[in-house]
Amino acid sequence: MLDDVIKNLLAEVSDLPEIPTNGAFNIRSNGASAGRHSTENIQIEPKVGRSGIDIFIQPGTKDENVHIPALITESGIHDVVYNDFHVGEGADVTIVAGCGIHNCGESESLHQGIHRFFLGKNAKVKYIEKHIGEGDGNGKRIINPETYIEGGENSYLEMDTVQLKGVDSTKRISSAKLAAGATIVIREKIMTHGEQYAETSFDVVLEGAGSSAKLISRSVAKDRSRQLFRSKIVGNTDCYGHSECDAIIMDDGIVAAEPEIVANDVDATLIHEAAIGKIAGDQLMKLMTLGLTEAEAEAQIINGFLK
Repeated sequence: MLDDVIKNLLAEVSDLPEIPTNGAFNIRSNGASAGRHSTENIQIEPKVGRSGIDIFIQPGTKDENVHIPALITESGIHDVVYNDFHVGEGADVTIVAGCGIHNCGESESLHQGIHRFFLGKNAKVKYIEKHIGEGDGNGKRIINPETYIEGGENSYLEMDTVQLKGVDSTKRISSAKLAAGATIVIREKIMTHGEQYAETSFDVVLEGAGSSAKLISRSVAKDRSRQLFRSKIVGNTDCYGHSECDAIIMDDGIVAAEPEIVANDVDATLIHEAAIGKIAGDQLMKLMTLGLTEAEAEAQIINGFLK
């Protein structure tokens, strides 16, 4: 049985109201398994000698989902987990991960999920990752996800990652190496407030001819929070890479962007775009003339920006 706090976290990070009765899933709670189930096409096996799981998705698997949320509701937990996804040739699946920390104590609680993806030829993955923090304690809520992707020939991975509340500190590291014709699309949305800190690092190597990467970050920094965005795209052949960072700063927030693109081939096309600034006054005025207060207008603009 899950208590109400765990149920609420589970629903927020993975859209599951309860432990499911079918489908492939692994639910992690306070550093231990709270439920696991495999299907005919997707096998989930615990690792030997270290914390984590191996997920084996059979070639040709279509229209199946895998849920692997991690939840922490105890203060002082430091949870590090290693999850590997082996996606067979021609598979087409959705993977829903994410972490929720509810900390009502004085000690910091941390989750570090290290996820590696090995995509076979023509495999396709939609990867969804949500992070939230909550609780009225003084203990920090820290989430440090790491994602490593090896994209096989003509594979495709689309990753949507969202962190909009409650996480005091996060270091988000993503790296990828792509074979011929492989594509990754990564979108992140982050909002920080108070004294929170968020750091993002993308490192992509376009190794195969026709490979491509699109990295998109949208963020809002409020109060005295700080954000750092780093990206590096290396093109070693005929390829395409695009990195984009858009941020809104409010109050005394700070956002820094450090892009890097390296073309090692005359046919590599690499682009970086970055825009950091405050909410435009004319946008606020327009909404306020429609009857919204300044605070309501700001919220409307931010919601649209992060949508």
